[in-house]
Amino acid sequence: MNHCEEIIKLKKKKNAIILAHYYQRKEIQEIADFVGDSLELSKKALSTNANIIVFAGVYFMAETAKILNPNKKVLIPDIDAGCSLADSCNHNDLKKLKDKYPDYVVVSYINCSAEVKALSDIICTSSNAIKIVNSIPKDKGIIFTPDKNLGNYIKSVTKRDMVIWDGSCIVHEMFSMEKIIELKLLYPNAEVIAHPECKQPVLNISDFIGSTSAMLKYTAESKSNEFIVATEPGIIYQMKKMSPHKKFYIPQIDDYCNCNDCKYMKLTTIEKIYNVLLNESNEIILENELMEKARKSILNMLEVK
Repeated sequence: MNHCEEIIKLKKKKNAIILAHYYQRKEIQEIADFVGDSLELSKKALSTNANIIVFAGVYFMAETAKILNPNKKVLIPDIDAGCSLADSCNHNDLKKLKDKYPDYVVVSYINCSAEVKALSDIICTSSNAIKIVNSIPKDKGIIFTPDKNLGNYIKSVTKRDMVIWDGSCIVHEMFSMEKIIELKLLYPNAEVIAHPECKQPVLNISDFIGSTSAMLKYTAESKSNEFIVATEPGIIYQMKKMSPHKKFYIPQIDDYCNCNDCKYMKLTTIEKIYNVLLNESNEIILENELMEKARKSILNMLEVK
């Protein structure tokens, strides 16, 4: 059976759309109706007229799509596609932190659970985090969850009073300054570009820091022909599509392998997309009250110009 052909037929029959993150396998990106980063995917989920959304990403992304589309059916190809960063922030612990800092504005990175979004005042993504923080009155303190690396980067740029949650992404946390320097010695003309979820020493030696979509745009527009890319390697597929004449290098995690794929993102397969679309299984179900509270924080983000 050709699953790709069957998926196309099912999408038409059921008025379904497939949204995929840049970190998905290349064959998933090819079958998707739209590929983007968290901010772009949020906007696309809000604007779609499809009856069914198949979210090729991780669980918090599918939850976000459901929160923005409570009357649509949102399916995730693999129910076990979680996120180490989202798991690092428990909503009960966040409640306790809010009680400790009652006047602080809670800004949560979109990589968090629906429960954490419901406790947040406003959501951000790596694309708009600095803009979101700058939109908050200067006299207000900020609780930032859950990524400490992104939070510390934003704090260094904005100089704001921020209480930062101690969470991180297992993929970006593994990139080291030492391995990047080793690669830079091999390719001295390569620019180092990094996602702000990376640790500060990595950011300190980077020529460019930005979200996945910003990194993609940068590599397309830069005069450089070589790049050392400190993020999940799924983005390389789109970089090569946009700039086929350029070269991209992923830093090794250790001396034995390039083990920096997000194991959760890579759980999605073409076959799993076909199965959930055929059976309309793995549907995201959330309580209405929870969705209403979480939706407010996401819409607050989308309203910031």
